Amino acid sequence: MIYEIAVLPVREEHFTHFRSAFAKVAPLLSRAKGYRGHVLAQGIETPHRFNLIVRWQSLEDHTPGFEESEDHRLFMEGLQDYFSEEPTVYHLEGPAFAMGEHDAPDSAIGFGNTGSKSS
Repeated sequence: MIYEIAVLPVREEHFTHFRSAFAKVAPLLSRAKGYRGHVLAQGIETPHRFNLIVRWQSLEDHTPGFEESEDHRLFMEGLQDYFSEEPTVYHLEGPAFAMGEHDAPDSAIGFGNTGSKSS
């Protein structure tokens, strides 16, 4: 299991519009091969930075898979006007599920296949 972490710097005056735009393009992400769920969260100390965490079956499903697709182009096109600078993306190797409160599977803490979690 791979986690993509995308740090999305959003201009303060566009927070609400960014969330709406993300909701519109999220289905493009959700239908990608190897997609296993995502969370979109706004920073507390840095509210202008949103963090998109996507769980992928493999690195290849994200890169080159989704990143080289037309859906990725449309996904980014729907968000790029809200960025104050280029997003930063990196990957982590992780367990198939996250351990958390009561050792719940990660689908119970926001990594379901169909939902996103916004702060």
